[in-house]
Amino acid sequence: MIQLPTEFEARMKKLLGDEYTNYLNALNEPPVKGFRVNTDKISLEAFEKINIFGKEKIPYVKNGFYLDFDKVGNHPYHHAGMIYVQEPAAMAPAECIDIDPEWKVLDMCSAPGGKSSQLKNKLLKNGVLVSNEIIPSRCKILTGNIERLGLKNTVTTCMDTKRLAKVFLQVFDLIMVDAPCSGEGMFRKEEIAVSEWSYENVLKCADRQAEILENAVKCLKDGGYIIYATCTFSLEENEMTVDNFLKSHPDFEIVEVKDAVKQNTVDGIAFDGCECENINFARRFYPHKNKGEGQFMAVLHNKNEKKPDYRSPAKTATQDKALLAFLNDTLTDYDESNLSLYNGTPVYFAPDFEARNATVFSYGVTIGELKKNYILPHHQFFMALGNKFKRKIELLVDSEEIKKYLHGEEIPADTENGWAVVTVNGVAIGGAKVVNGTAKNHYPKGLRIN
Repeated sequence: MIQLPTEFEARMKKLLGDEYTNYLNALNEPPVKGFRVNTDKISLEAFEKINIFGKEKIPYVKNGFYLDFDKVGNHPYHHAGMIYVQEPAAMAPAECIDIDPEWKVLDMCSAPGGKSSQLKNKLLKNGVLVSNEIIPSRCKILTGNIERLGLKNTVTTCMDTKRLAKVFLQVFDLIMVDAPCSGEGMFRKEEIAVSEWSYENVLKCADRQAEILENAVKCLKDGGYIIYATCTFSLEENEMTVDNFLKSHPDFEIVEVKDAVKQNTVDGIAFDGCECENINFARRFYPHKNKGEGQFMAVLHNKNEKKPDYRSPAKTATQDKALLAFLNDTLTDYDESNLSLYNGTPVYFAPDFEARNATVFSYGVTIGELKKNYILPHHQFFMALGNKFKRKIELLVDSEEIKKYLHGEEIPADTENGWAVVTVNGVAIGGAKVVNGTAKNHYPKGLRIN
């Protein structure tokens, strides 16, 4: 039985009225888990044929399912980046609007990467995603998840939102503000959220959220959208924050979400003193109403006329002979115009996008380390471009060979000498160097199964 803070209980009784008992009962049920198919690595149709993690679909996420599987993180499909495990309610914000696949998108507070990867699955070759996280250790985890998922055309940065606003002034079509909050919606899932709750922290979070939104405005293009989200229930952090934002930004409006999200959430709350006539357009997700934890979301639209995109200076494609020789030997095809050096490291990055004034953890797909006369490939290169490899080592999902590979051991390989991608069900899981019928393991030590 979860012991809730007395003051929190009083606030929730006032907020929910007759529904409070149902909410309390839901808190004492097991948390609901979910996962999304990473359609950058495998199509939804192909994955459904091999899906063993749970068949029940999440109604507002086309590629989302409720998770019914233990220790999913050790499974080869997870190592191959076919799926991302994510709490179902947390998937709702990215489904609020239709996203143009050519947009430039910023996820301001993005670790560990759930909403970022969900947004990236909606972008195509010319779209770009910038995933930002202020804490370096968390940014490292974020970058690792983007590598595992094989996401292209992404940039991970490590900055506070004030600096983001200076570096990326009026750059983005869409900004996800998954704001740090008091975590009331996570009480069933995270005990520490209960022990750390206080009304003072609610107010402190609301102040920080207002500051983050101000910086988001500076990063947004005219005509662009901000999706504001929290995993809390307090009016101060949700509807009151949105109302105050709209009062101070008359060039913004709150707009309705897509029907699938609307049908699985409840209206935002019109509190005393609320000046936003359409505050009901904001959405609330409750654990006693739907399968998932607590979530709030609101879509804020800049009403100004959209201006033509400014194109940053053309990238300088690298003509390094060792790099081109490596790619010609390794890949069936590639676009030479997408090759460039970022801080001395060869990368593969398609969109026209400048990020050199940012604190960048990763920029595009890191091809590898440029040595004197050769390239030592990076794990991200195999994960993101594995489908273009000439040499492939296909392993069965339940085979001894894949267990050995994920453990870091050598495995037999019936392919010619050179760098090869290791695959499961045709999807890249890592790389290896084939030498005379033996695949020398190149799976990163930090990812190996003990």
